[in-house]
Amino acid sequence: MTLKNLALAAALLPLAFAPATATAQAGNPAAPTHPTAAPSSGAGATTPAASPASGPGAANPVPQTNCQGGPCDATPSHITIATPAPAPAPWPLQERISWAANLILVLIAYIGVMLGLSALRKIERQARFGETAAQAAADSAKAALLLAQAQERAERPWIMVSAEPDPGIRDGFSVVATNRGHSPTRIVSLVDSIATANDESQLPVTPVFHTEPRAPRDPILLLPGESRRIKSFRRDDIKTVCASAEDLRRVEDWELKIFLYGRIAYVDLRAPDEGQVHETSWCCWYIHGRQNSGMVMAGPPEYNRHT
Repeated sequence: MTLKNLALAAALLPLAFAPATATAQAGNPAAPTHPTAAPSSGAGATTPAASPASGPGAANPVPQTNCQGGPCDATPSHITIATPAPAPAPWPLQERISWAANLILVLIAYIGVMLGLSALRKIERQARFGETAAQAAADSAKAALLLAQAQERAERPWIMVSAEPDPGIRDGFSVVATNRGHSPTRIVSLVDSIATANDESQLPVTPVFHTEPRAPRDPILLLPGESRRIKSFRRDDIKTVCASAEDLRRVEDWELKIFLYGRIAYVDLRAPDEGQVHETSWCCWYIHGRQNSGMVMAGPPEYNRHT
């Protein structure tokens, strides 16, 4: 494509300089022609000279003619000789050199412009390639970070809470914490409370605890898959929750529900200085019947949150 453009420019440039060349060659105008009168066709004829006017008839002299016997009606013939046009002046060498130099300069400028445009296009393509490569690198780094975070979350300890019946104790239940992660953990604090409400939607938006979080009396270390009971509740404990027989009746008729909720704080033993503190919130509904009782996990999302 570049060679084609160069050939087209080389063909058009001489045409552009042709008017200037023609003007230089036509710089010397032709000498004006001067017509010369030829002698009369009559051989040996002479033109009589006009005699000086004399007498009263001198005001209207009578013209003299060569026609015999009277005036002539035909105009005397003349021969006009045209001077040939001068030969065009030669193209000076200095103008030739100037024209060739201008032509070379124009070609060099055209080639430079074409090379510059080509270089700009290449730079633009390289810039686009660079932007694409940078975006791909950023996406790869982001994906690698997400993968590392996912692996870290998968390898860290996760404490899950469940409600289980106490073996050998009638209507006795325990809240059990189990390490479902892939790393050992240590429980650093525990807090729990009991509330009554007509339904879980009547509970406070955020859990309200009447005591401060406390560290376990004995250190609780959980390997992956291990469990530990952190809270127990029996049928006889309902008397400490219901302040009157009417409240007990409402609990037995499921008009009033008893909720046990709490929070566990634990750390990853692999992390330096035990790293970040994670939390698990839990909530259970104690179902009190006239003869048998039960306990299941319940509560709004804010009461069952994991960090």
